[in-house]
Amino acid sequence: MKSSVQIAKREQLAIDGGEPVRKEFLPLTRPWIGEEEKREVMDTLDGVWLSRGPKVSRFEEDFKNYTGANNAIAVSSCTAALHVSLVAAGVKEGDEVITSPITFPATTNAVLYERANPVLVDVDRRTFNINPKLIEKNITARTKAIIPVHMAGQPCDMDEILAIAKRRNLMVIEDAAHAVGAKYGNQHAGTIGDAGCFSFYASKNLVTGDGGMITARNEEFASFARVISLHGMSTTAWKRYSKEGTSHWDLVYPGFKYNMTDIEASLGIHQLNKIEDITSRRQKWSNRYDELLADVPGITLPYRASGRRHACHLYIVTLDVDKLNVTRDRFMEMLKAENIGCGIHFVSVHLQPYYMDRFGYRFESYPNAAWLSNRILSLPLFPQMTENDIQDVARAVRKVIACTHVS
Repeated sequence: MKSSVQIAKREQLAIDGGEPVRKEFLPLTRPWIGEEEKREVMDTLDGVWLSRGPKVSRFEEDFKNYTGANNAIAVSSCTAALHVSLVAAGVKEGDEVITSPITFPATTNAVLYERANPVLVDVDRRTFNINPKLIEKNITARTKAIIPVHMAGQPCDMDEILAIAKRRNLMVIEDAAHAVGAKYGNQHAGTIGDAGCFSFYASKNLVTGDGGMITARNEEFASFARVISLHGMSTTAWKRYSKEGTSHWDLVYPGFKYNMTDIEASLGIHQLNKIEDITSRRQKWSNRYDELLADVPGITLPYRASGRRHACHLYIVTLDVDKLNVTRDRFMEMLKAENIGCGIHFVSVHLQPYYMDRFGYRFESYPNAAWLSNRILSLPLFPQMTENDIQDVARAVRKVIACTHVS
């Protein structure tokens, strides 16, 4: 009996003039915005306050309760969250911060904002997360913090990382941009270290259009982070202009304009109400991909470590380009010709031109990150997908594999 991959060889690829798998393009992701979010936004627009006000405070409190965090500070982006957290952690010029090369450049850029130096540590090829066994040998007298990145929504090996940090007196700032809803044991990602940084960008599991959140264990850290995220002023405008407030304020630090708005928080409040449903649906479709693609040659499916809850922000496959007669980028072009969206998460930071020029990185500097950079590919994943969508993606992948796989 012939396999579906063999049968697919009879089909002509759309990129070569054949019929695509689907008529309409299926995007990589799509935000799930309901009527509740729309009504809340309209309520804000009809009110008297649009910037940081009572709805931001409500969203912070709700997020704190959901994650079990001691403190939550809403900000304008995860990049802002990372920058503020580094400042609150006392990172200064000449200091070093250890992090992963498989991440969006915002992680390392935030370190550079304080004229500190990011120190990259290679990743595990299965999880795409920082390899804790390589961290300690990269620690120097200038090291101040570790930023583990919970890549694609899978929590890092936090027990090992926290043990190293405690031994070497380092701060741990979790990059949880992908990890709303993820858990390490019973703890929410982003609440395990000293601080956590979340993203609510339009493509994330919880969407506010843009925006982010800092979670913090220590009250003093949180208080300082809150102040510096809004110019370094001692009180917010909402508190100053409310009936009970005072118009006086003090500038206590040369801070940043990193606050979230009530418009964004209006979305966040209701997105948070359904985050468990969002996570459940993402997990369902990820598991369905596992079933449909299990026997496809030339690709490795995502690895999920035991003892943790994967947020399933991304579904990343690793292409065996040595067995496929095609590059990863060409594979993407073929999928898109079949009307299937896809993405790259990510090309390693050490291969980005700016970082190569500034720090002298070479391709082989971080071999696992470099190896993955030419092979990883994200397939469509969002809660509103249907069984037909998943079937279409699987069929397109099989179709392309059938035409590129070398037996």
